[in-house]
Amino acid sequence: MTNVIDTITNTYLSRTKNSRAHDARAKQSLPGGDTRTATYFMPYPPYIERGEGCYLYDCDGNRYIDFLNNYTSLIHGHAFPPIIQAARTQIEKGTVFGAPMTLQYQLAETICARVPSIERVRFCNSGTEATMMAMRAARAFTGKDIIVKMDGGYHGTHDFVEVNVAADPRSNDLPTAHVEGAGVPACVLDAMMVARFNDLASIETILREHADKIAGIILEPMPGAGGLIPPKPGYLKGLCELADQFGVLLIFDEIITFRLGFGGMQSAEGVKPDLTALGKIIGGGFAIGAFGGRQDILARFDPAQPQAIAHSGTFSGHNVAMAAGIVTLQHYDRAAVDRINALGDRLRQGFTRAFQAAGIKGHAGGLGSLVSVHWGDEKIESPSDVTRGVMSAGNLTKLLHLEMTNRGIHSAARGMYVISTPMS
Repeated sequence: MTNVIDTITNTYLSRTKNSRAHDARAKQSLPGGDTRTATYFMPYPPYIERGEGCYLYDCDGNRYIDFLNNYTSLIHGHAFPPIIQAARTQIEKGTVFGAPMTLQYQLAETICARVPSIERVRFCNSGTEATMMAMRAARAFTGKDIIVKMDGGYHGTHDFVEVNVAADPRSNDLPTAHVEGAGVPACVLDAMMVARFNDLASIETILREHADKIAGIILEPMPGAGGLIPPKPGYLKGLCELADQFGVLLIFDEIITFRLGFGGMQSAEGVKPDLTALGKIIGGGFAIGAFGGRQDILARFDPAQPQAIAHSGTFSGHNVAMAAGIVTLQHYDRAAVDRINALGDRLRQGFTRAFQAAGIKGHAGGLGSLVSVHWGDEKIESPSDVTRGVMSAGNLTKLLHLEMTNRGIHSAARGMYVISTPMS
């Protein structure tokens, strides 16, 4: 194994000498040489100079097929001509004015038309802001403080969701809530509880004891960073029923999964949450977030109403992001959704065949255009199962990622592969 590790690492080092130099320089002004934790990996990531379609080109002249899409956000790949034209046209008119623009309600109308559960929507600048404001909306509407999240669920980096982000691999019992990362105050645990994904019994147990204090439940309908684990049949519908039964709001984080259906994964699964957080593809490659849902809940953000929830942001509803988002969704029609979901199915099958041919315990999971590699032969039903597989694989996750990079495949270090419309 040592020889394999050395060979893969040395090949990477020899292919990326200019990136290595850039990394050394970057460390003089950026902690660790990067400004996004997710994009860093050892020994250093390649420095990308440009992208075109589904390809990336680094500063050493290497070309990569982009199976990352900037962590799922670039549904049409890089430098998509209609998006470039829309952005250029708006930039020439001005970027942001501190006043409403028609583009804002045009993108809002597009989203509301696609997603039946979203009757009203507001824009922000990131997925982190979107989940933060959706949770605030739930608390304000219900008058209760506690939000339940899933063990291994990732919803951005605001303090309330920095709880049980890494799934506990040791137990299938009800998880114990704990904060993750330095600087997150322990007091957030007073307003957060944790259940297990794909386990309706764990949610029901919490609701029966604490529903009078619980404002809502937040989850991705398919956990992204948790390993792209599909929900069991009936799980999402069961959550809706439990939320209604106990008088709490159901919040879907569809920042990643929105791409899986014309109206998001919720529409594909036939369920209607009370609130939804969006981001990534709806901005056409520009920074964006959105939260929306039932009209009576979102009405609390109407500044003309008494005791309205204050929500603002210098770049919220940014004109260029609005213009790019409108064009992006126009070109992401039902046929495009179905086509890249089918390509994802092919990739999953190919990975699984490759594991079998190599005699390695593993397979590929996920749904549609979102694919994830899983290690071991355990059935994957929760982020805890994924964590156990990664632990059993030792260095294989890192080695697969680095060797894929050597072979011109740009992907997430954790084993996620994402399809975009330029692929065939």
